[in-house]
Amino acid sequence: MRVLQLTSSVEEKIFASRRASSRDAERVAARIVEDVRRRGDRALFAWAKRLDRIALTPRNVWVSLAELVAARKQVSRDFLAAIDHATRNIRAFARAQKPREWTIEVEPGVRAGQRVRPIDSIGCYLPGGRFSLVSTLLMTVIPAQEAGVREIIVASPQPGPALLAAAERLGVQRVARVGGAQAIAALAYGTRSIPRVDKIFGPGNRFVTAAKKLVSNDCAIDMLAGPTEAVVFAAKGNARFIAADLIAQAEHDPDAISLFVTTSTALARVVAAEIERQLAELPKSNLAHRSLERNGAALVARDLGAAANFVNRFAPEHLSLPTSADGLFDRIDSAGSIFLGDWSAQSFGDYASGTNHVLPTGGAARTRGGLSVSDFVKCISVQEVSRGGVRRLAPVVEQFARAEGLDAHARSVEVRK
Repeated sequence: MRVLQLTSSVEEKIFASRRASSRDAERVAARIVEDVRRRGDRALFAWAKRLDRIALTPRNVWVSLAELVAARKQVSRDFLAAIDHATRNIRAFARAQKPREWTIEVEPGVRAGQRVRPIDSIGCYLPGGRFSLVSTLLMTVIPAQEAGVREIIVASPQPGPALLAAAERLGVQRVARVGGAQAIAALAYGTRSIPRVDKIFGPGNRFVTAAKKLVSNDCAIDMLAGPTEAVVFAAKGNARFIAADLIAQAEHDPDAISLFVTTSTALARVVAAEIERQLAELPKSNLAHRSLERNGAALVARDLGAAANFVNRFAPEHLSLPTSADGLFDRIDSAGSIFLGDWSAQSFGDYASGTNHVLPTGGAARTRGGLSVSDFVKCISVQEVSRGGVRRLAPVVEQFARAEGLDAHARSVEVRK
């Protein structure tokens, strides 16, 4: 891993590389999305055969209930126990996150409140490429269940026994063998076999991300998830632990970004050397080798203020703070998920601590947090004005309405006096 001084030019290079996107992916995705939108099942099945080498028909596009039950017998008891343990934690965290209903009297005769209702139907997309992300099934389905979503559809091109066993364990009964941009289009617009949903959740490759962007005007999406990002911010800490976290996230994708931000040149060098040592223990096929070579660096800032400023501008998906010394935690305003202390490996958040691992990337953490139950519900405002409240509020409304030239607005309260 390179050790670099965190200068303004280095910062700009980092942000510029992150902004780079593939126009080719958008062109390909646009062709697929439009084809599925226009031809439905015929296009969906044709693209599945061409890209995923799967021969789909209306009869086999859905995983049967018998297959779901059989999958449970194909995995170990230890894996089922791990699913149950992670589920308990994720469900507890999601339950605590759920927005509450409330009503207040804003002034005599005027009551206002919030009603919380679930989205009716959602699609959970699970990649089926390099890795089958079973954990993402839990991270998307469990908050939806806690929110009270009526219809949950899972889409994955080649769901294996582990994923199907997890689906069965959660009570999910609708799993479709579709993937890629064509799956996103099917969920967004509907086909004869795949029903249209109200919102699409889950990560995917650049073609899936491009497809989600393309359909977002017609179907709600959770977020546009880019390559994984890991940042560790520390002036001191255990180099072995720091290196392990940066390598762990780097193995997700060749475009993953792993950065160590510090004010200590000595620690930066020790961490860089430790990363090389730990990488040597991994097979060359592990993607961490490529991503760390391309997008890994130890950045040495002139002081903690400059380091914290960079971290907040970068707004990483994962942020580790090995030590709370020097008030590092208090300096951070933007991050997808924060891991405090030496023992809080980022992998705990990926699987089992209860927090959600579907997180904002590409700087989106400057404006939002990770996936939560709030993403699966609608918070509907409610107001009730009594006759006494009319007397209090009508003059205010009349002043605004007349100023805006909206006479009918003013009249709608005047007739109630």
